[in-house]
Amino acid sequence: MQDASVAAALDPTAPWLAPLRPLLPLLAQADWPAALSLEAARRDVRTAAGLPVRFVPPQDAGATAYEAHIAATGRVPTRARGAGALHDAGNALMWLTLPQSKAALNARQAAELARAGVTAPRGAVRDAATLLDESGLLLACDDDAVLQMAAAALAGHDWQRLLVEHRPAWRRTLVPWLLGHALLEKLAQPYKAITATVLLLRTDAPAAAAAVDAAAAAWLHTAPLQARRLPRLPVLGIPGWWPANAAASFYDDPQVFRPPRRLATAGG
Repeated sequence: MQDASVAAALDPTAPWLAPLRPLLPLLAQADWPAALSLEAARRDVRTAAGLPVRFVPPQDAGATAYEAHIAATGRVPTRARGAGALHDAGNALMWLTLPQSKAALNARQAAELARAGVTAPRGAVRDAATLLDESGLLLACDDDAVLQMAAAALAGHDWQRLLVEHRPAWRRTLVPWLLGHALLEKLAQPYKAITATVLLLRTDAPAAAAAVDAAAAAWLHTAPLQARRLPRLPVLGIPGWWPANAAASFYDDPQVFRPPRRLATAGG
C-alpha cells in the first residue's frame, strides 16, 4: 500500500467517520505519521503518565512489548505503508480523537504487562482492553431511561427494541463513537456482520468528543475489565449508518442479529 492509499481507503462521507473528518486530509500527506504527530503536539495528546504522544516507525519499540513501549516513551510504533498501514492509521486517529480513552487503555495494558510479564496468558483485563482497543464502540447517552433500555436490549439481543422502536433516540440521546481502530479498518469495506464491543456511557454531552472521552477514560481507568461483560453490536444496524437498515426487515437476519439469549439456548 502506498501512502496515498491510506487516505483513499477511507470514505470521508461515511457517517462513522464524522468525528474524524477534519483529520483525514493529513493521511494524504507523504509522511502522514509525521503529520499526525504534529497534530498530536498541537492538541497536546499525552499518555496517562503525561508523555507526549508521537507516531514513529514500527521498529522503534525494539524487543519491548508494544503497549509497554508506548507507556514508557509516548512513542507509538506506526506502519506508514504496506500491510497494516490502514490499521495503524486508524490507531493514530483514535489517539487524536479520544486521547484520554486511548491513554487509559494503554495504561491498563502496560500495568498488566508489568504485573504478569509478556509471556503470561493475557488474562481478563488485557483481553477486555484489547477488545475495546481493537473493536470498541462507545455509546454515549444523556438520558438514564434510554441508557437502561440500551443496556437491557444489548444484553438480551433485543434488536427491534434498540434499533427500530427507539430509532429516534439515536444521534440525539444515544450517540455512537468509534474507539476501536480494527473496527475502523473493517468499516473501510463495510459488510453486514461487522460487530463492535460496546461500552455504554452516561454523559450530559453525548455529541461532544471531550465529554465522551473523559467519561470513557474515567471508566477505563478503574473498571474491573472483563470481556464477557461487554455487549456486542452489529454496527451497520446503527440507525443512520447504513441505508438498508431503514427497513425493519434488515434486522431479520439471525446470522448477524442473533436472537435473544434466552431463545438461542432454549432446548439446549
